[in-house]
Amino acid sequence: MPKALVIGSGIGGLATALRLRKKGYEVHVFEQNSYAGGKLHAIVQDGYRFDLGPSLFTMPHFVEELFQLYDLDPSVRFPYSKKLTVCNYFWQDGSQFSVKSDRSAFLAEAAHFFEEDEKTIHQYLLGNQKKYELTAELFLKKSLHKLSTYLSRATLRAIVQMGDLDLFDSLNTVNQKTFKNPKLVQLFNRYATYNGSSPFQTPGIMSLIPHLEMHYGTFIPRGGMHQISQSLFELAKQQGIEFHFEEAVHQIIVKNNSASGVKTHKGDYPGSIVVSNMDIYPTYKKLLPEAERPEKTLRQERSSSALIFYWGIRDSFPELDLHNIFFSADYQKEFNTIFEEQQITDDPTIYINITSKDIPQDAPKGYENWFVMINAPGNYGQDWNALKTKARTAILQKLSRLLKKPIEPLIATEYVLDPVGIEANTSSYRGALYGAASNSRFAAFLRHPNFSRKINNLYFCGGSVHPGGGIPLCLLSAKIVADMVPDSENLTQNHAD
Repeated sequence: MPKALVIGSGIGGLATALRLRKKGYEVHVFEQNSYAGGKLHAIVQDGYRFDLGPSLFTMPHFVEELFQLYDLDPSVRFPYSKKLTVCNYFWQDGSQFSVKSDRSAFLAEAAHFFEEDEKTIHQYLLGNQKKYELTAELFLKKSLHKLSTYLSRATLRAIVQMGDLDLFDSLNTVNQKTFKNPKLVQLFNRYATYNGSSPFQTPGIMSLIPHLEMHYGTFIPRGGMHQISQSLFELAKQQGIEFHFEEAVHQIIVKNNSASGVKTHKGDYPGSIVVSNMDIYPTYKKLLPEAERPEKTLRQERSSSALIFYWGIRDSFPELDLHNIFFSADYQKEFNTIFEEQQITDDPTIYINITSKDIPQDAPKGYENWFVMINAPGNYGQDWNALKTKARTAILQKLSRLLKKPIEPLIATEYVLDPVGIEANTSSYRGALYGAASNSRFAAFLRHPNFSRKINNLYFCGGSVHPGGGIPLCLLSAKIVADMVPDSENLTQNHAD
């Protein structure tokens, strides 16, 4: 049985390992940390449980597919529930709006609150759906770097309707052309942050992102987001996948232009297939020191990072739900500060995730576990202690004002994660949450492919390569890799076009 070696046990690595095991490989996963899951990790502190990484769960069918591969019932091994409220939004003037998962309710309530024509909002959502349907086969489900991808009916259909994709306008421009109310523009601009980009730079095609959330819905796993990675980890162990924890890979072994194994501090491990779930930048810089590097790709602008305060709150707030956004007054200034100045604005948009709303045991009775996040630049050597102090003060002042209650006295426990910590814990270059930013219309084509053009039997998965960051796209990257890797009995040396 040929061996497949997977570097990193993030969500993409776990999914790739499961798919390759199904294809008949003996699979070994190497992880620098003592746990599986990468960014999908959690801590318990002073009686409060916090998910440390991604907090939004949508398109759960991509997780369910991995259980179904092994003819297992995902509802038993990975239960979750759908949220009736997608997100609560708060503005500086004290106004607030809740997006309901029911489409009809959202359209009627949004038309009334924002004083927009209901038909205009509906047409916008239908246009977002069309963008997704036109591009999913091309951009999300196949390698953009294989000729066969472009020789398909789906590609021709997308090309013919290129004008409907809004590739030449920014997301903000598209939203301003559609809506009169600046609050509704800001609400839909926010979705650029789902791939770590600026709505004033990312192309209008990114308006397909709210379709994924508003059409498929938002969900919460029983046990929190950490349960996504842990359920897949347990499945992987049951299928005989071997994990090597606290065993970082130091080098990918390349012989005769083919990946043939990996080196760790414990020795060399031979393999027929090597898949890196590590960020593409350190993969080349650290693991492939003698390989020709795709310098243009490695020089791409990094996505935004995050500054996150995990607060145990000795109170409960009925106006809050699982997902809550407190907008800044000047959105463009906020993103200019992040991407151009590589700093944090004086008035950041604040996201609060509270899993104890749905999982009461995540906090002591009557209390709440707050995951409080602001968008931040990557780690470029800034004074993060000063930035954390500044941000904490701004966050507390804004929340205290809008929630009409002093927040700092309610903080029972605190844990902080900044871009430096994100980079150290997950090997994400500069702490970028999504690899490269999507601040250009060609960003999707510039991401690193899921295979090496120079080294046979070497593949890549995860948020820093095609098709991008976030749980659904990382899971799709694993499927793309598995589709390119031959079944174990048909393994050959060269699979590039």
